Amino acid sequence: MSESGHSQPGMYGQGRRRRRRRDRDPGPPGQNLSGPSRDRDYVPRERRDGSEEPTGPLLQKTPIILAKPPGERISSKSSAPASGAPSLEKPIMLIKTRDEGGKPGNTPDVPPSASGAGSVKLEREGQRPTQPVYQIQNRGMGSAASGGAVDPVIGQTKLLPPEKMKHSIKLVDDQMNWCDSAMEYLRDQTDMLVVGVIGLQGTGKSTIMSLLSANSPEEDQRAYVFRAQTQEIKERAGNQSSGIDFYITQERVIFLDTQPILSPSILDHLINNDRKLPPEYNLPHTYVEMQSLQITAFLFTVCHVVIVIQDWFTDINLYRFLQTAEMLKPSTPSASHDSTGSSGADDGSEYYPHIVFLQNKARREEFCPRNLKKMHMAVDKLMAHSHLKYKGTLSMLDCNIFPGLSRDYLEAEVNLFLLPMMENDGEDALTRAGSGPPLFSLLPGYRGHPSFSSLVSKFRSQILAMSRSQLSHTILTEKNWFHYAARIWDGVKKSSALSEYSRLLS
Repeated sequence: MSESGHSQPGMYGQGRRRRRRRDRDPGPPGQNLSGPSRDRDYVPRERRDGSEEPTGPLLQKTPIILAKPPGERISSKSSAPASGAPSLEKPIMLIKTRDEGGKPGNTPDVPPSASGAGSVKLEREGQRPTQPVYQIQNRGMGSAASGGAVDPVIGQTKLLPPEKMKHSIKLVDDQMNWCDSAMEYLRDQTDMLVVGVIGLQGTGKSTIMSLLSANSPEEDQRAYVFRAQTQEIKERAGNQSSGIDFYITQERVIFLDTQPILSPSILDHLINNDRKLPPEYNLPHTYVEMQSLQITAFLFTVCHVVIVIQDWFTDINLYRFLQTAEMLKPSTPSASHDSTGSSGADDGSEYYPHIVFLQNKARREEFCPRNLKKMHMAVDKLMAHSHLKYKGTLSMLDCNIFPGLSRDYLEAEVNLFLLPMMENDGEDALTRAGSGPPLFSLLPGYRGHPSFSSLVSKFRSQILAMSRSQLSHTILTEKNWFHYAARIWDGVKKSSALSEYSRLLS
């Protein structure tokens, strides 16, 4: 009589009795349940060695048991699990260690248990090994970085974009003193572009700089980042900007708007208000001219691009003024950053910016290819002896403004761009079309040039695509540029060459 209570023939002796006992015992999932007919074929041949551990070979066939570390296989053979679900316990413990360990990589004392569909998701996320987390701090913008969003997976603060300026601030005030308020908007990175502007009074400097930086022609001018002249100021022939205004975009482009050069409004304010002049200047008009030269020489030293705006072509005195400012421009500081020895720099290492001539409020006749060619030839002859980069970096022919002209049409192409009068395109088209025959009353009027918005977009693209030469002998970050510009401005105000030139004017 066997242990199961049944008597069996000789060929199904001891081995067969063991097999029947295993069939009645509940086994782990995945066990062979094909029936006793198939067991008669291969089980006696396999178990003739009389092994006393019948469950071992069958449990090794399950993928869950094989996935365990080798050290745990021996303990699992002694007590077979009732189901395959507890085999996921090890990955769950690893995930809970990362989530509740306080810091990445710290292991808690008591690992919590988890089960269900959520544990499978955690297991997949926990397959990557524990690595140190490096926090990226936003320098110069501490308040913005502290309130940043936190990634729910790795628990680390995301890198936020730089703060957007709502309006321009003062870099140099109306008393020609340096201001430090722009420092909080600058960062420790070197990929930047500095664009400055100069021009006579009422030529549209602040409007153009606003359109290049943050605004569009369709917006209200009262919302521009650089405040333009109001109708009241225009009626009394006053100036809106004073000193140097600063604005930086999120693309890290610095725009510097300046007060008008050789401004009669500033001269009138000095004379009528009995403003006390510095001791080195005897006459008000000398002081106004020296202020203009200081600002222009400063821009020639700290800017990559300087835009010269004029609203009619052309004033010979403007080119004489530019050549004088170039002569009085401070030399590029040496690598040791010693301002006292900067005058010894040779001409080969001297820095000169790109200069762009913008013809604002251009008439339709000036867009004629023949007149455009004459304008390029005139500017080329007037700037022939200048070291400024006035040609080769900007072209109207590359903007598809004159589709029928080739690059060989302009023999001496300078950095000259034309912008028409800024006006409402829709009203202007209806007004011109209504004056024609009734057949063409619904067609847009002929302007002879593209729209103002289209030309401003093309001009902005070419300005931002200009090369960013190294301003100094060392690579400057935004904050280094600010300190460098402050030192240059202080040196311009104390320049002996400017003092000597003012004595000659007196």
